[in-house]
Amino acid sequence: MSVADSLPLLTRSEGAHIRELLLDRRVRAQAGAFVVEGAHAVRDLLARYPNQILTVVTSHGYLLKEGQGDRLVRLAVLTPQYSCSDFQFSKLSDVDEPQGILALVRQPTWNEGTILSQRTVLGIFGEQLQDPANVGAIIRTAAGLNVSALWLTPDSADVYHPKVVRATSGVLLALPIFFIKDVSGLIQQGCQIFTAEVAGEGTVPIDEIRQVPRKCVFAVGNESRGLTSQIRTHATTRFTIPLSRDVESLNVAATVAIATFYLGRLPQGE
Repeated sequence: MSVADSLPLLTRSEGAHIRELLLDRRVRAQAGAFVVEGAHAVRDLLARYPNQILTVVTSHGYLLKEGQGDRLVRLAVLTPQYSCSDFQFSKLSDVDEPQGILALVRQPTWNEGTILSQRTVLGIFGEQLQDPANVGAIIRTAAGLNVSALWLTPDSADVYHPKVVRATSGVLLALPIFFIKDVSGLIQQGCQIFTAEVAGEGTVPIDEIRQVPRKCVFAVGNESRGLTSQIRTHATTRFTIPLSRDVESLNVAATVAIATFYLGRLPQGE
């Protein structure tokens, strides 16, 4: 018996559900699940977050060439697993050259009160961020630089969109993410708001900031319009990243990376 024969075949209805999860934000929200594709990403989830995985699907071609180490990791978990033909898998996949393995993953839940009750908080607030690649890069940066949490407005790109998931490179389950309309609730919990803006009246270069409050959330805005005036009026500090060669602004993900690295290393005030 081949390895593929030892796994139950994926049914048509199960395949249709996976495809819906990839395509429809509402289906992902209702199911509380999302899809992760790729050998490295799925193996990382199997090793680090086995209880979050709902289903693993592999193609027959993947199983034939699967390494022994990957197979041992996959078989060590108790989650349901299915196989399908390479052709059927290609119809499920969201990538041009599928690797033959994907996982349905439970969306994580986080306690916002626990995060905000910590003595120190360094958070990011994203307003109307539309580009999934930017959102994914911000999530990866925030997780890697030990940000407390990420807050996004509900009209931002879905964090479980396939492009976001790929850009996070497997760290989506490591970072608390919340959705809020504005920063008023954060302010009520004792957070001070910093805003990243294009240079102008009332802004200071980021390298002139010498300390941050114990609870600091810095805000970045829409890729083309920036932050709304409503958010800017809540800021205790409005900063800009000095640029040269007539460059007006940076990509929002680059701004987040620079600001997180710099602000996260400053001494904290009260």
